[in-house]
Amino acid sequence: MADDRDAVVIPASRYPHGYASVQSLAQADVHVIVAVADDALPVTASRYCDEVVTIPPARDLLAYKDALLGLAARPDVRTIVPHRPQGPYLLSKYYDEFDRYVDLVVPRLETLKRAHDRKRLMDAADDAGVPAPRTELLDEADDWESDRIVKSRYNLLVDEYVDSFDLGESSIAKLVKHVPANESPDTAAIREKMSHTPIVQEYVDGTDEYVFGALYDHGEPLATFQHRQLRGDSYTGGGGVYREAVDIPELESVARSLLDGLDWHGLACIEYVEDAATGEFKPIELNPRMWQSLACATRAGAAFPLWYWLQATGRPELVDPGYEVGAGTHYLAGELEHLVSIVRESSSLVDGPSLSGTTREILRSCYERPDFDYLHLDDPGPILRQARRGFAQVVDRRLG
Repeated sequence: MADDRDAVVIPASRYPHGYASVQSLAQADVHVIVAVADDALPVTASRYCDEVVTIPPARDLLAYKDALLGLAARPDVRTIVPHRPQGPYLLSKYYDEFDRYVDLVVPRLETLKRAHDRKRLMDAADDAGVPAPRTELLDEADDWESDRIVKSRYNLLVDEYVDSFDLGESSIAKLVKHVPANESPDTAAIREKMSHTPIVQEYVDGTDEYVFGALYDHGEPLATFQHRQLRGDSYTGGGGVYREAVDIPELESVARSLLDGLDWHGLACIEYVEDAATGEFKPIELNPRMWQSLACATRAGAAFPLWYWLQATGRPELVDPGYEVGAGTHYLAGELEHLVSIVRESSSLVDGPSLSGTTREILRSCYERPDFDYLHLDDPGPILRQARRGFAQVVDRRLG
C-alpha cells in the first residue's frame, strides 16, 4: 500500500473514460489504482495514477472477476468503479462476494439483464410510456418494406444470455447491418456471425445523437447529464469522439421516465437519437457503467467518478449535481478513426461525407474548442504514449 489514503479501483481500457475517472478522483485526494491488462495504455502514464496493477483481459470473465476480487480484498480499497462492459455484469452477478470487502453501486442482476437485452429495454420504454424504435427479434421479423437495422441483441455476450456460451466465456458484439427498404438479409448467416439471434430495429433517421448519463440511488436520481454527439468514431455513428454538453428538458423527461420504470440503481448511460420526422428522443441502448465520452461530462463539471465515490462511501448527500452547458471535448484518436471510417466503410442508409471536408471540419473544431480527452499540458504522459503507439492501433482496429 503506497499511503494511508482510501483507495479506488479503476478497471481501465484503451478508451479515455478511465483517464477522466483517474483525474476526477485523484484531484479529490483518493488513492487511484488503475487495473489494466496492458500496462502500456495511455492512462497508466498519467501523473494522477498512483498505482498500476496488471490483471487478466476482461474477456476471460472468471479470471478477470477473481483479479478484481483480489483487489477488493485489500484493506485500503473502498470501491470499484465500473468502466468495462464486463464490469457491471460481474459486480452484479457476484455481488455477495464483492460486498464482503467493498461498497458497490450497481443494479440488481435481474434489472441489469433487462437493460442489457435491447429487446427487453425497448419493451421497458414502452411500459414507461416513452418513445422507442420498433424492435423485434430477427426470427420474428417479416416486414422489410422500410429501412431497418440488424444488430446484436446484447452488447455483452455471456452464458447468462446466450446458451451456446460456456461459463466464463464472453464476447463484445458490435456488428451492425444496415438494411434498406425492400431488401431482406440472409438471416441464417447473420445469426451465425453474431453467435445468437439478434434484433431488427426500425432505422431512425435522426437529426442528432445524444448521450444521457445518470447516477441513481435506488430509483432516485442523484445527478444527470446530457451531451450532443457532434461526431462519432464512425461516420455512421458509434461512440462519441466530439461532443458538447446540452440541457434539453424533453430528453431529461424521457430518460428519467425509463430509468424510473426500471427502478434503477447506479450508473447509466443511455444513447438517444432525435427522430428527424417526429422530434422524439428514442433510446438505442443503455450501458450501466462509465461511458467512453465521460471526459465531456467531467470537463463540464459533472464529476461522475467523484459522485460515484461519494455514493459508494455512504455520502450521497455531498453530490452537488450540475454542469456547464456548452462545454465539449475531442477524443483525438477517435477523430482519426472517424476519418478512416469514411475511406473504409459504406452504408446503404447513411451517405458518406467528404474526406477533405471532414478533415477541415475536425481541424477547425479542434482550433475553436481546444479541449481534449487525453491532451493536457499539466499531464502530458497519456497523449505522448498514445502518439507513440495508440494512433496506429486505432487505425488498425478500424481497418480490421
